[in-house]
Amino acid sequence: MASSLALDERALILAPAPLAADTARLLASAGIDCLCPVDLDHLLACLGEGAGLVMIAEHLFKQAPGASLQAYLDQQPIWSDLPILLIPQGSPTTAGSPYPARGTLALLPAPFEHAQLLHMARAALRNRRRQYQVRDQLLELQRRLDMQRAPAVESQEHSQEHSEFARHQARKMDAIGQLAGGVAHDFNNLLTSIGGSFELIERRLRQGRSDGLDSMLRMGREAVSRASRLTHRLLAFSSRQSLHSQRIDLHELLQGNRLKACLNPAVTLQLHLDKQLWPVEADEQQLQEALDNLLLNACEAMPSGGQLSIEASNQPIATGQFAGGALCAGDYVRLRIIDNGQGMAQGTLEHAFEPFFSTKAIGQGIGLGLSMVYGFSKQSHGHVTLHSQVGQGTRVDLYLPRHVRQTTAADNPAQPVQGSRGRHVLVVEDDENVRQLLCQALREDGFACQSATNANDGLKVLRSTQPVDLLISDVGLPGMNGRQLAEIARSLNPHLPVLFITGYAETAMAREGFLEAGMYLICKPFELKQLQAQVSQILGEP
Repeated sequence: MASSLALDERALILAPAPLAADTARLLASAGIDCLCPVDLDHLLACLGEGAGLVMIAEHLFKQAPGASLQAYLDQQPIWSDLPILLIPQGSPTTAGSPYPARGTLALLPAPFEHAQLLHMARAALRNRRRQYQVRDQLLELQRRLDMQRAPAVESQEHSQEHSEFARHQARKMDAIGQLAGGVAHDFNNLLTSIGGSFELIERRLRQGRSDGLDSMLRMGREAVSRASRLTHRLLAFSSRQSLHSQRIDLHELLQGNRLKACLNPAVTLQLHLDKQLWPVEADEQQLQEALDNLLLNACEAMPSGGQLSIEASNQPIATGQFAGGALCAGDYVRLRIIDNGQGMAQGTLEHAFEPFFSTKAIGQGIGLGLSMVYGFSKQSHGHVTLHSQVGQGTRVDLYLPRHVRQTTAADNPAQPVQGSRGRHVLVVEDDENVRQLLCQALREDGFACQSATNANDGLKVLRSTQPVDLLISDVGLPGMNGRQLAEIARSLNPHLPVLFITGYAETAMAREGFLEAGMYLICKPFELKQLQAQVSQILGEP
């Protein structure tokens, strides 16, 4: 339900890449969800999923948006009148609108201010919400009429719906129970390792002994690393990772020597890549991990060896090619991995993407590999399918969107600061233990550190005469969040660098629309040396 509401209220922006990116960033800062279709076909596919507002560059609209868009507008339900906002480029707009009525069409005056665009976008969305209210009222009226005309049939249908709903709820609760049980089981093991390590270290220190402390510290650190990987995979399954989308050449990623090093020596590798393979747009680190998970699964399905085939090919996808709109129309690269191993029964196949579902013996796997691949594909605007039969092996098809936009400065890693800034850091973090730990680590590294528990306290420091050369803020603060704090801080000091730290924040999932120049992001949990290295890179070495 939440996903459907989000699609119904999003803004679709069809414009040249720089204008689309600037507009999306402005709307996102106001809390409006956005998507930038690559072309008209992609726009129409997204409209089929739901939209509250369409924004089109005026010069594209002058070229005639096409019969397909006009047909969509003409076929709207009686309650729907899709708002369309034209974004001007170039010379000032003349009085009057030269365009025929297509939906609720509005033209921004040129040149326009950001405040004007936001005002018109909010007004259009308010109008769209009223349309949804009319739709809901019509549906309710129709439902009442149907109940009066055929009470017996309605009663039967209601009974069937109730039974189906009950079955759906039961399956959902089973899945939640499996997930909660898996998390509890693995974290209990991890907490036992971490707590036991601390207890033994404390006992040795009280006895004045230092022998064996290294192994106990190593045991605790390994448990923390395992916990970090576990939470990372859970966020991947839920499509809530913070991803850094970038251009990836699969020819470089799928090098034979590197792949063979990941495989059982008894497994024969066959590699087939299109020579003119398109680059893809994804997070390279997460794609690498997804590939590693798929290779591991394939090898485990062939314990005595076998044949593994990896294929990569360009795949233009048409509208409706995938059932249920699983993949929008557009250009994709399909990464296909085929093994001739044991295969899976239908009952196993139906649950393969569920977290903590595993056919392995206890202690041999936690069942998060395929669920991580599933969540990563969805968050990357791709798709994954699984085909298998017992005794006939398994085929996994991973679809990733083609990279079409130009590389920008945001795609490149941050460059070290030339020269040296001041070394005064403000840390805004609501968790007391994390806040104290960060400040202590930074002070030991030679940074003057102040702290605040929320955005309002942080603003008091920023507005005071105390120097602040770097703002470090958690994203998910109570009340005003870290991104809003950074906006106000930048209004006070336009060149203030900002380092966000986050364990999970939905608004920070796509870094490109979240970070501006001079803003950086580091995800919890992180090692203190990672934080210190990032701060030293931003402010310069002492």
